[in-house]
Amino acid sequence: MTDITTIAKLIEPEAKALGFDLVRVAMFGGKSDPTLQIMAERPDTRQLDLADCESLSRRISEVLDEADPIEEAYRLEVSSPGIDRPLTRLKDYTDWQGFEARIRLSSPLEGRKQFDATLSGVDGETVLIYAERVGEVSIPFGQIASAKLLLTDALIKATAPLSTEGADTISQEG
Repeated sequence: MTDITTIAKLIEPEAKALGFDLVRVAMFGGKSDPTLQIMAERPDTRQLDLADCESLSRRISEVLDEADPIEEAYRLEVSSPGIDRPLTRLKDYTDWQGFEARIRLSSPLEGRKQFDATLSGVDGETVLIYAERVGEVSIPFGQIASAKLLLTDALIKATAPLSTEGADTISQEG
């Protein structure tokens, strides 16, 4: 079985050396089509462009080939987290405070395993949210199985590309 923690420890220094932060390291696809997914971002823009993905892919490929931490053949996928990005680090809940997210828990809290809510920030190791029908909820970070931002008009506006180079037309409403 692939040890994602070991792989992340191998990859993180390489990402940092290029000026990137790791967002997620995950293995998908099972035995039939294993894919090692690496999501990273530039701390200042929260994005990666194609050249960034290429640089990171080449750099970590060398490290992974040398260390050989994955027994079977696999596909390497390097990408930016995208607009409706996963929330994998405690700091993500502060960075994206005020935006809506879907949070799935490993065990029920207040009778629920999923919350669609507005992120209110963090308090120590606790994620704070506001869910419409429930009100304020405090979730221990370790109890979060998965979380991602929900695609909303506010999120789209806040994550508009920093560069429109290569776009045919840009239209703005209102």
